[in-house]
Amino acid sequence: MPEQPKMEMELSTIRARSPHPPDEPVTPGTRTSIEDGKRTEYIETNVAEGSKSSRAPSTTFQASTPSMRRKAQIQFAACCFTLFLAGWNDGSTGPLLPRIQAVYHVGFAVVSLIFISNCIGFVSGAALNVWLTDRLGFGTVMVIGSMAQVIGYAIEAPAPPFPLFVIGYAVNGFGISLQDAGANGFVASLKENAATKMGVLHAVYGVGALSSPLVATQFALLRHWSFHYLVSLSIALANTLFLIAVFRFKDQDECLAEIGQTPSQEGNTDENNRSKYRQIFALRALHLMAFFILIYVGVEVTLGGWIVTYVIQLRGGGPSSGYISSGFFGGLTLGRVGLLWVNKKVGERRAIFLYGILAIAFELVIWLVPSLIGGGIAVSLVGVLLGPIYPIVMNHAGRVLPPWLLTGCIGWIAGFGQAGSAFLPFLTGALASRVGIKSLQPLLVSMMGFMIFLWALVPNNPRRIE
Repeated sequence: MPEQPKMEMELSTIRARSPHPPDEPVTPGTRTSIEDGKRTEYIETNVAEGSKSSRAPSTTFQASTPSMRRKAQIQFAACCFTLFLAGWNDGSTGPLLPRIQAVYHVGFAVVSLIFISNCIGFVSGAALNVWLTDRLGFGTVMVIGSMAQVIGYAIEAPAPPFPLFVIGYAVNGFGISLQDAGANGFVASLKENAATKMGVLHAVYGVGALSSPLVATQFALLRHWSFHYLVSLSIALANTLFLIAVFRFKDQDECLAEIGQTPSQEGNTDENNRSKYRQIFALRALHLMAFFILIYVGVEVTLGGWIVTYVIQLRGGGPSSGYISSGFFGGLTLGRVGLLWVNKKVGERRAIFLYGILAIAFELVIWLVPSLIGGGIAVSLVGVLLGPIYPIVMNHAGRVLPPWLLTGCIGWIAGFGQAGSAFLPFLTGALASRVGIKSLQPLLVSMMGFMIFLWALVPNNPRRIE
């Protein structure tokens, strides 16, 4: 029995791709086609006589009006700015770590409590993201996350007692987790050039992580070193105002509708009646990708953060060693944009295996070759190779996870994965307090190997929820 026809609106400027079935009567502005036994009727508005039409995806308008295109660009820019601030935050800690240890008179293990605190904030944000977004809406949750960062930086800026300083990192981590989840979920839901935009989004993260060590290294040499957090506070305030102006506390469907895209209606009634959390956490692929991103982000932030201490203590680096961290994040940015063609050439899934193996090779150079310059170059090359991995995983999630759960799933992957930026750096500090900072490279090499193993387990095709 044929399915009831689906109705879609599309703009009249799009050209036709396939003819009407010859035996179907056609009225102006209407097209009917039969594919795979299903009949689909298309209606377009403002159709001139003799004009041709085309099929659009079942859930989208083409954002071809100037106002829609401009709005889409502004929304994407707002998401990019949140990732810039996340990168800025992650890139700041490394150059400041030696100064934090000196000011508070703490060792590797104790100073690593800031990473544990950060981890608590990240995991809390990831766990609450779906619940908060369902009740308050995407736009409101993004602003809450940005305001949490403002509060976190306000706590850290006056260099308060160490316990309070650590609490500031927890509040900050909670805010970053909400925004990271929201921005990744929003961009992954876009129907137009989502893969390229995901790469650009995370390249902007790299720009933030590249910029902040340049500033943090200078503040680390000053008497008022903690005033670096005032710079971060000003960026967080600007981010809050930008999010309010662009998304105006609306939910994601409303924001997408403004650029001509309607939400996916996939999923059956029984599934929609089940708890969203239950549906999300029943997905094996989700957990594999979440743990993969946790290890990946942990490797990225651990290398970008602890490499400064490693170079100073084991390679004879001076006070300007913080610039090596900038080189790593600069490579990260370059890789996310410059290797897009490689991803398309060899395939995104195979590309991760390639990048992972090459990154391990360069990490062995940093570990085994006692050269300051050679190590600095190798650090940058590792950044280039690690750069494309995160956006590739987010693109893969869009292919293998149910569309009606995609935003919540990507929110969990991004939020849970951010905990890696706290867990692995803390583990590094704990190991360094026992055996010295020389433990950094063996830990990174082993974690990169584990990443490759996890990626081999991630399914390549969509699977139904059991």
